[in-house]
Amino acid sequence: MKPTLLVLAAGMGSRYGGLKQMDGLGPNGETIIDYSIYDAVEAGFGKVVYIVREHFKAQMEEAVRKKYAGVKCVDGEPLEFVFVTQELDKIPEGFTMNPERQKPWGTAHAVLMAKDVINEPFAVINGDDFYGKESFKILGDWLRAHEGSEGVYSIVGFELENTLSESGGVSRGICSYDGNQNLTDIAEHLNILKEEDGIVYGDNSTNGDEHVVLDGSALCSMNMWGFTPDYFTKSYEIFKGFLAEHCQELKKEYYIPFAVDSIIKGGQGKCEVLSTPAHWFGVTFKEDRPAVVAKFQELADKGVYPSPLYGKK
Repeated sequence: MKPTLLVLAAGMGSRYGGLKQMDGLGPNGETIIDYSIYDAVEAGFGKVVYIVREHFKAQMEEAVRKKYAGVKCVDGEPLEFVFVTQELDKIPEGFTMNPERQKPWGTAHAVLMAKDVINEPFAVINGDDFYGKESFKILGDWLRAHEGSEGVYSIVGFELENTLSESGGVSRGICSYDGNQNLTDIAEHLNILKEEDGIVYGDNSTNGDEHVVLDGSALCSMNMWGFTPDYFTKSYEIFKGFLAEHCQELKKEYYIPFAVDSIIKGGQGKCEVLSTPAHWFGVTFKEDRPAVVAKFQELADKGVYPSPLYGKK
């Protein structure tokens, strides 16, 4: 069984100021998604599903199919690509949204857009985050081990210190879990920085934005999830309950952590917290870009990745 990679690529990246998903950051203009797909193929994934917006679907599909022409899975079969759109009006029947709403419905809604094209265990990632080879190997192995399972999901936890930005404070969801490594809670913290004393601080948004010391080795969510396909059915029902309460609001969003938390607390499933030693990086701020470019050049110089990543030198 080859798991599927679902890439959340519908966001325009307001803080970054442009379409991050198409930005060439590697030595030969490679995007962050290019590296994620390269790592996923090496980890045994067989299909990539892109969640995009209709207005740039054609542009992205053309670029993707040209770039990855000839890419093979580990078993020699061609890598499969599917493109699905996330739009505001794609909500269950019986609900009418506020006509003034412009904001997308969130990451859990985006994942639901793929419910008709995924029938196997699958991973979910952000299109503008670099997760590292180790993370895809860990998650790919977990997904293969849970073929045919139901109600068993996973999240790849990154050590907090391995996810910080040198350009400003970041927001991170810090995972809590029980003795069996099953997720019990994700607590959102804002403005996380390593300050001059070398200690990591952040504002606990669940406790009045109290400024607190954080454990740099704590596992946090970077929106890298593993799901069995029954997740779609459960999440769809939760989304209907969400809309019953919020469909007329302009900004309320349906996020993956909310959906997973609802499943766990409703006794419908559990979510294992996997740990990765990889360093996350991404372009949260424009100021992050030069450092990310330098990191990709370093990885190419060390031979971690071929250069160019796809095609001939």
